[in-house]
Amino acid sequence: MIATTAGAMHVMAGVMLDSLGRVLLAQRPPGKHLAGLREFPGGKLEAGEAPTDGLVRELHEELGVEATVSESLIRVPWRYGERSLLLDARVVRVWRGEPASLDGQALQWCDPHAVDLDLLAPADRYILRALQLPTRYAITADVPPSASDEWRQRVRHAIAAGEQMILLRFPQWPVALVRALAAELLPEARTQGTHLLLSGDVQGALALGEGVGLQLKAAQLSTFHARPLPPTQRIGASCHHADDLRRALGVADFATLSPVASTTTHPDAAPMGWARFEVLVDESALPVYALGGMSSAQIDTAQQAGGQGVAGIRGFW
Repeated sequence: MIATTAGAMHVMAGVMLDSLGRVLLAQRPPGKHLAGLREFPGGKLEAGEAPTDGLVRELHEELGVEATVSESLIRVPWRYGERSLLLDARVVRVWRGEPASLDGQALQWCDPHAVDLDLLAPADRYILRALQLPTRYAITADVPPSASDEWRQRVRHAIAAGEQMILLRFPQWPVALVRALAAELLPEARTQGTHLLLSGDVQGALALGEGVGLQLKAAQLSTFHARPLPPTQRIGASCHHADDLRRALGVADFATLSPVASTTTHPDAAPMGWARFEVLVDESALPVYALGGMSSAQIDTAQQAGGQGVAGIRGFW
């Protein structure tokens, strides 16, 4: 379950990526808490220790490598029983030495897109999701059904151009028409590694299967107490405040948080701004996309505020 970060143990996690894109996972040894589950290598900071220095030290003690720490990936506030922790994941692409098991843990290089989430320690599952997710999340426009041919071509072009995740949000269309579009584009999307998501349509996503996910509306979050799709189908949650983010935990793989900036689609909604976005993200274990007035130009700003990246409509097509 989620925990606040105040007074929490600060634990560093190294997301070590090799030249093949594989990530290194360690299996917790017998006799330890969560024994048998896999985790990202690392450990807790010492008093007064800087996060980067602590991760370098932990990777040297645990794996025998001299690591160069890159960007932050995600910070996961969590609680195991009475113990609160902040799991601070940083990417590591460069190191000297060959990782070796110095603490008795089994090590394995894995394709991050093929790892079974159930094999990971609960808090580490959100690190894996953040690693799997892109920095951009494209959302289609609110257009009438008469524009279906145009948007079929637009989405097809985006898939071919390498867009990794697209929300098919067409609120004016009949549900059957949106499902038909997803079914038509699904072979191309699977070939290109693109994930298509449906807006609020649980049954449609279940029927279409792997490669088609779901974006839950904020009003739907209170109706689910567990994820409604298998782990191979991504679930996003549309969130606007802290309560939405809390409801999304355990149900979704990621969230969109809006509006961060002013937007023409919701001109009456007061934007929260980057400072409030950062506060809400820091309290959530989920990877969070900034939504509302976003374009690719704000990806760095969103990530500096702790977000996964940006989601949007106008700035993505």
